[in-house]
Amino acid sequence: MSWMKWLPWRYLVKRMAHRHGFLDPIALLGKLHSFAQPSEVGEPIELLRAGVVFHARGLINSRVIQHNLDWVWPYWVERQFDPQDVSFIPRAFSITHINLSNRNWTAIGQPDVDELPVVDPRGLLTPFHDGWSLDAWLLADDGRCLLPSRSKTASQRQEFSDGPCVVTESELDGLALTSRSRVVVENGRPVCEMVVTARAETSGSLVLALRPANPEGISFINKVRLSEQRDAWTVDGKQAVFFSRPAERHHVSDYRQGDVRIHLQDTEDQSEGQCDVGMVTAAALFTLKAGEDSELTVRVPLSDDSAPTIRSDAWGRSLEGHTRLECPDETWQFLYDAALHSLVLHSPEDVYPGPYTYKRFWFRDAAFIIHALLCAGLPERAERALSQFPARQLKNGYFRSQEGEWDANGEVLWILRRFHELTGRPLHREWQEPVRKGAHWIENKRLGEAIDEPHAGLLPAGFSAEHLGPNDYYYWDDFWGIAGLKAGEALLGPFDRQTSEHFGAGAREFSQAVDRSLATCEERLKRPGMPASPYRRLDAGAIGSLAIGYPTQLCEPDDPRLLDCVEFLLDKCFVKGAFYQDMIHSGLNAYLTLHVAQVLLRADDPRFLDLVDAVARLASPTGQWPEAIHPATGGGCMGDGHHVWASAEWVLMVRNCFVREEGDRLILCSGIPPRWLEQDKPIRFGPAPTSFGSISITITPRPGEVHEVTWEGNWHKAEPDIEIRLPETDG
Repeated sequence: MSWMKWLPWRYLVKRMAHRHGFLDPIALLGKLHSFAQPSEVGEPIELLRAGVVFHARGLINSRVIQHNLDWVWPYWVERQFDPQDVSFIPRAFSITHINLSNRNWTAIGQPDVDELPVVDPRGLLTPFHDGWSLDAWLLADDGRCLLPSRSKTASQRQEFSDGPCVVTESELDGLALTSRSRVVVENGRPVCEMVVTARAETSGSLVLALRPANPEGISFINKVRLSEQRDAWTVDGKQAVFFSRPAERHHVSDYRQGDVRIHLQDTEDQSEGQCDVGMVTAAALFTLKAGEDSELTVRVPLSDDSAPTIRSDAWGRSLEGHTRLECPDETWQFLYDAALHSLVLHSPEDVYPGPYTYKRFWFRDAAFIIHALLCAGLPERAERALSQFPARQLKNGYFRSQEGEWDANGEVLWILRRFHELTGRPLHREWQEPVRKGAHWIENKRLGEAIDEPHAGLLPAGFSAEHLGPNDYYYWDDFWGIAGLKAGEALLGPFDRQTSEHFGAGAREFSQAVDRSLATCEERLKRPGMPASPYRRLDAGAIGSLAIGYPTQLCEPDDPRLLDCVEFLLDKCFVKGAFYQDMIHSGLNAYLTLHVAQVLLRADDPRFLDLVDAVARLASPTGQWPEAIHPATGGGCMGDGHHVWASAEWVLMVRNCFVREEGDRLILCSGIPPRWLEQDKPIRFGPAPTSFGSISITITPRPGEVHEVTWEGNWHKAEPDIEIRLPETDG
């Protein structure tokens, strides 16, 4: 017997809490759990760990930032702590201070390199994950100082001529700064490069500043040293920052002496410094002549000599053969190109849903991202990511990335099926056993059907997709479970007919159990719309139930339960044209808005286009979406500031507008915006993989006449039935 069962630890904890005036934590936790359905897992330990780290940073922020507002802070701090800014959030009794208003950043990098530097909306460059940052300022001799994070007039864009490059421009009263941040290859090694160009009507100094902060808040720097040649920093004795020319002046400060910003005009020069609380700041100054451009190139090696070498043409090779879009809509075109680069950048081996906050693995996000890679014509990259999955499967068949999330197995089997459908390749021999075990796990995990409850035959209560609410019997999990069993049936059919038929029968039984459960909801709610679980009313969590229609296609496009669910969401859960998730995210969600748009597209409902255009408007100037977007500021308010699942959904949305599978046929051009047909330039998409083979589509608009749609197919077998649904066409 465990000592926990006989030691009166509950009594001791309760007594100690009361002695010090605290609530009984055990009773409090019991109350918290009572708001959720009983579950074998409260919250995934992986998410609890991440949350602790996240709020530990917020606690440090609360001890540092608000007491030192004369420091130059990252853009989000300058706005969120400004009482006259729309981003302002009162801090009051908040124990932790975190970025809740402008969680925006853009990753840069090279294909297959795990290090992903990020650039914030004002050009602040963070070369290493969760590390310190580099900023560029312009100090005029008359005392004026251009600080981009405080600039009200700044612009940013992303260019792709030789890999992602983020360009940021700031101005202030005749002072101008431009920074270009990217990752280049030097001698086979990745190097983060920032090229800064400064110009002023008067003489002054271009300032390169080393900052103990990043887009999440404080990131400690304990010491810095300037090289003897005055052209490099060594940060904390291990990381190097190289300048293209020697610094003419150099200053270092610590926490007690204040930000180096207030010491820029000091006469005394320092070559090194340290801080016992980890708040070293440093500034290297370079002479700027009046009316002339001053350029400085800053280089930060991202790996040492022991790392594998990479090719200088990696971007061209990585995108070779991808599905190309040519359309007259500059916004759609730019966002598609940005999304493609984002997908490649975040799939070095595993796939990540973000470069910073979400630089870790979820099967859920991976399934959608890999699906986008496949549909974008990048099967080798998708296959490499899939090959990482078996190592994460437990002996009992559970594909675990986070404990207690029961959707994973269905998503893994579904994306495996999609891989083999889209490539036309048979299931690899080494995948047969993981598929069997994974499908058996779904069957074994289901609850018994004999219980007289609405959740009979469903998967257990769990945390599910994390944004649906407390632990519950989520239909999201069930729909993925059914899709997983159907995938097991299809994948094993050519090799093991008996097991294949068994999984097919299991999928039908599971579907019947879900149908019975949904029938109880319809009776209780007096409408067919699907809530998040059998015990919930219709609310924002119902967004998860759309999985029955997209992407699993477990029901017909006009299923009343699906369409009524969409109508509820459109009526009650949309703000500024986008889905507002008021649970946890408390923001506008680009990727979930596109889920609704996909359901409408399947149903031939033209309202889908309004949703897609709304998502396009929510994108940052660099073509990215945070996971959740503040309805007032338009900045990120939750999750990663560069959310790759959203990028994946944009690629999938564009693809389905041109070509999508519906049963045993292909639907072409049903989502083409009518406005594209009002000009006469050809519109092209392809080669686009489908379940029947790849297809390249060309639309020749003829305003006032019949538009022409042509295609070329490279089919796995015979050409499928093809239906053209081009809007406003006479043909």
